[in-house]
Amino acid sequence: MKRLLVIIMIGLLALLALAGCGGQGGGAGDGSEPGSADAPGHADVPGPDDVPGSDDVPGSGDAPALADGAASGEGAGQDADGQDAGGQDVGGQVKGDGTSMETATLLYQGHGSLRITTAEGKVIYIDPYAGGGYDAPADLILVTHSHSDHDQVKLIETKNPDCQTITFKEALSGGAHQTFELGYVTVEAVEAGNNKNHDIKKCVGFVLTLSGGKTVYVSGDTSTTDQMAALAGRGLDYAFFCCDGVYNMDVGEASACAALVKAKHSIPYHMAPGELFSQERAEMFNAENRMIMAAGEEIALI
Repeated sequence: MKRLLVIIMIGLLALLALAGCGGQGGGAGDGSEPGSADAPGHADVPGPDDVPGSDDVPGSGDAPALADGAASGEGAGQDADGQDAGGQDVGGQVKGDGTSMETATLLYQGHGSLRITTAEGKVIYIDPYAGGGYDAPADLILVTHSHSDHDQVKLIETKNPDCQTITFKEALSGGAHQTFELGYVTVEAVEAGNNKNHDIKKCVGFVLTLSGGKTVYVSGDTSTTDQMAALAGRGLDYAFFCCDGVYNMDVGEASACAALVKAKHSIPYHMAPGELFSQERAEMFNAENRMIMAAGEEIALI
């Protein structure tokens, strides 16, 4: 009996030993099967901090902050300096401190009348008379001479409290051409007239330099003046030349004046008495860098 019990116990122990070995074999999968610590999708694979959309890609923690100008509403496709991917200014000029500013615009109202809205939102009227667009409150009014087709200031509906008016009288104070520093624009009076209808001592043109650096020359009523050749060294951006051929120079002389001044954009205006604009005369204006603006057209000064 004792021997039988011993045999039974030995058999049970053998069965238990075999069961233990089977358990260890199953446990080997805990370190190597999919879903374990070494398997893809676990601790050794790229985690949420290493994949696109995390701190290492644009649009997350390493992207330019709003304080640097990016995504701050300056315009679609701009970078922090107001430029597109090609490095070109888009929808704004660049101030001296490198920050973006809105772009100035110029409205050709017709005949000899212009309206400039600066980057700061200041409104400048030049020789108000023709067309529309006199509803914007004025900050500065410029009048080149006293003829009625250049000095209809009454058309300007409202003026801001600090609005200034500079006519040929102020511009020729003391018998010399004056310069006016206004912060948002510098206004320089230059020679104009020089024909039987316009006394050079009672007429001026204007060169405006905006705060962003863009320059606009407005000839006023004139024929060729000695000063025009000197303007060539200024690298002016935009230049308007009268060309009516009745009270002032014709398109041929105006074209020669454009060649003297050498602006980046030469624009014919004041084309015929009583007319806002003449496409025919505009196309007769022959300048290498001619730009034609129709009455009522507005451009960005870029």
